[in-house]
Amino acid sequence: MRYRMEDGSVVNTDKASQSWDEGLEWNGSNNISQATGSQWLHERLLRSRKGRFYKECESDYQGSNSHVEWVDDREAVRWILLNGGVIPEDLKHLINEVEE
Repeated sequence: MRYRMEDGSVVNTDKASQSWDEGLEWNGSNNISQATGSQWLHERLLRSRKGRFYKECESDYQGSNSHVEWVDDREAVRWILLNGGVIPEDLKHLINEVEE
């Protein structure tokens, strides 16, 4: 899927160099997104071919549109840690800055 970013650039999720899916936690009735805390709002983290991180945000609410937003390296590490993903080698130095 292609998205236009706020800065005017275009990202294509099919061409991302890496991606991480949100973690899900069963609450007894529904799968809850660890990224959003909701059963209806979902996120995926992607890394562009140029190395920039962005989140793809989707909603199960009728009439809502998916969108993307840039995130910096620290926010990407926070997101990956929260969702149980593997931190890329080039970002491991940020773990101690974002996790206590």
